[in-house]
Amino acid sequence: MTERQLIVGPETVEKPYPVYLKGEITKGFGRGSRELGVPTANLPQDVADSAASVLETGVYYGWARACHTDKVYPMVMSYGWNPFYKNEKRSAEVHLINTFPEDFYGEELRVIVLSYIRPELNYTTLDALIKDIMFDIEVSKHSLEREDYLKYSKDDFFKD
Repeated sequence: MTERQLIVGPETVEKPYPVYLKGEITKGFGRGSRELGVPTANLPQDVADSAASVLETGVYYGWARACHTDKVYPMVMSYGWNPFYKNEKRSAEVHLINTFPEDFYGEELRVIVLSYIRPELNYTTLDALIKDIMFDIEVSKHSLEREDYLKYSKDDFFKD
């Protein structure tokens, strides 16, 4: 297998993006922190279900703000069924690219989805899944440095 290259997205944000999502952070399966080393803030089930009208299942990047903080963070979002774990419900699991000292369940999460990274896959090993998640995080960080994406970090959607 050849090594994957980091490819930065297009110069402009194209439809259906941006996609705006918000909802109270809910408890997920606890796998993000415990098994993957990548804690996630999960959007409520109704938000995950309604996002299907504009998003395909897969991995996305953009910006997010948990409303207990004034800061907007780059994010990676897994959206779909998580075939490795055989989920029975679609989920929207957002990893804010930052280290937080505590959980923030019950806080409002606001997310602007700006682009698609890849489809969700059914991995044969946990290590392979973790490797791709780490790659997704790098794609997000590098892509969001572009001016067309960076401007969304200051979007009025993130203001109270």
